[in-house]
Amino acid sequence: MVSIAPIISQPVPQPVGEKRMLFRGLNWQRYQTLRQALSRDRAASRMANGNIRFTYLCGTLEVTMPLEIHEFSARLIELFIRLLVVELGMKLKTMGSTTLDREMLDRSAEPDNAYYIQNQPLVAGRDVDLDHDPPPDLVVEVDITHTDINKFQLYAAMGVPEFWRYNGAVWRIYALQNGEYQERSVSPTFPLVPKTKLYEFLATARQDEVDAELALREWLRSLSTP
Repeated sequence: MVSIAPIISQPVPQPVGEKRMLFRGLNWQRYQTLRQALSRDRAASRMANGNIRFTYLCGTLEVTMPLEIHEFSARLIELFIRLLVVELGMKLKTMGSTTLDREMLDRSAEPDNAYYIQNQPLVAGRDVDLDHDPPPDLVVEVDITHTDINKFQLYAAMGVPEFWRYNGAVWRIYALQNGEYQERSVSPTFPLVPKTKLYEFLATARQDEVDAELALREWLRSLSTP
């Protein structure tokens, strides 16, 4: 008889969302020099389609090169937030991946998405100056693969009130309290929106982004229907 080995189910591999390079032992000046050099390389070689981001925390620089699943998640979460703001009648100033330099704190970030919502009136119609203006009200980071940067330390020191993290499967919401982030079950900015709505939105968008937007708009409008 021919023996047949049992079929063993294999774990589904985690998608690769980013490629990363790490540099340690950099002071602020060396970080700025290296960032400028890498930015020139980015423009010359169109490294990772020209879309790389820099995150610096107390001597450590991480260079992130997003891949497709990262960009899909980041861009769709951006659309999700915009739809919430518009349909709920709120204000918005989008910062995108604007470099948030805080030399005095030895920190710098280029998040996936950053927004002024509650404080939008304070920065409307002009460029933000973080030496005088408040930090963004909400920062979003998509980290599907491991990052060596402690994003909690990074954004808590900057005073960002609300921080969202998405790892390709789980959406976590954090609110700053007494200098530390505490996980919340719902967003303080959007308390009427359960976490299931983002999961539904992303799942639908994987098949059809237009259907996802229409369904979310319809649900949001139902909130104000008597």
